[in-house]
Amino acid sequence: MPPTQSPARPGAVLRTVRTRRDWTLAEVSRRTGFPVSTLSKIENDRVSLTYDKLTRLSAGLGVDISLFFSGFADASEPTSTQGRRSITRAGEGRSIESKTYAHLYPAADLLNKKMIPIVVELRARSLEEFGDLVRHTGEEFIFVLEGTVEIHTSLYAPVQLGSGDSVYLDSSMGHAYLAVGDGPCRVLAMCSASEGQLIAAVGGIPADLSPPSEKPRPAKRTVRKRPSRR
Repeated sequence: MPPTQSPARPGAVLRTVRTRRDWTLAEVSRRTGFPVSTLSKIENDRVSLTYDKLTRLSAGLGVDISLFFSGFADASEPTSTQGRRSITRAGEGRSIESKTYAHLYPAADLLNKKMIPIVVELRARSLEEFGDLVRHTGEEFIFVLEGTVEIHTSLYAPVQLGSGDSVYLDSSMGHAYLAVGDGPCRVLAMCSASEGQLIAAVGGIPADLSPPSEKPRPAKRTVRKRPSRR
C-alpha cells in the first residue's frame, strides 16, 4: 500500500506564526526572500509551493517543517514534555517531493525531535542528476530497505549497498545517495542534525535568508557632442 499523500497547507501556519510573533509580511519577506505578494497568496491558499520553496519558508520562519504536515492549523508553539510517543501505521505518513528524493516523514506530529527519521525514495541515478554533494552537521544512519544504493562521499571511493545493508557516516562529509538500476530504491535515514539544518542542506537554502539586494544599475554614460565644424 503506497504512503498516504498529505499535501502541505502552509497558509494557516504562516499566518499564525507571523501573528504570534507580531511580524508583518514585509518582515517575513526579509527573512525568507519571498515577495510580499507571494506571501499574501500563500496565506490565502492561492499558490502551491514546491518542496524547495516549502523548506525555504520553514527555514525563514525558524519552525520544524513537519509543522506544515502535522495538521496543527493553529501552529501552537511546542512545549517541553516527557513521555512523548508517536505511532505511524503502514501506508501512513507525511509525504513531500523534491527533485532527487521523495520523502516520507514518520512521527510528523512530533516537533523538535532529537533525531529525524525519514523514509527516502531515491530518484537521482547519477552525480550529474544529483548535483553538489550534501553536507550538514551531525551524523546519520542509512538502512537500505529496497533496491541498490550507490554512496558517494568526499573522502571515500563510491560503494554500493543492497537491501539489508547499512552505513553510518559523519554528515559533515560531502555525501550523495544514488539509485542503481531501473527498479525502486528506498532507504530509512536517521539523522541527528536539527530539522532546520537538514532543510538547509537538502533544500539548498543559503545561510543568509534575506532577499538578495538589487544590483545597482550601471551609470548612464554622458556622451558629449563635438562642436560641428562649419
